[in-house]
Amino acid sequence: MEAQIKEQAMGFMEFIRERGIVGLAIGFVLGGSIQKVVAAFVTDIVNPIADFFLGSAGGFAKFSIGPFLVGDFLSATIDFLILAAIVYFIFKGLRLDNLEKKKEG
Repeated sequence: MEAQIKEQAMGFMEFIRERGIVGLAIGFVLGGSIQKVVAAFVTDIVNPIADFFLGSAGGFAKFSIGPFLVGDFLSATIDFLILAAIVYFIFKGLRLDNLEKKKEG
């Protein structure tokens, strides 16, 4: 009985490695979980610093270059870059890049 459970567990781990499920799960969970933290960081810390340097009293979201309102785009880009860096460093820090099995052929 114990050998059968061990064999099934090994089969399950092999399935996860072959299908790349770990990377998908990491991206999904971390993306959903960290998104709020990153948004708060950008809103509460990055935007006020940018406002200080840009001299904008209306907020970073209203920043414009000529007729183009680019503040929202820049905020979303900063959110994305911070989130991507966090996911990358967690992925590398936990050495999860070695977990997936390389496909042969």
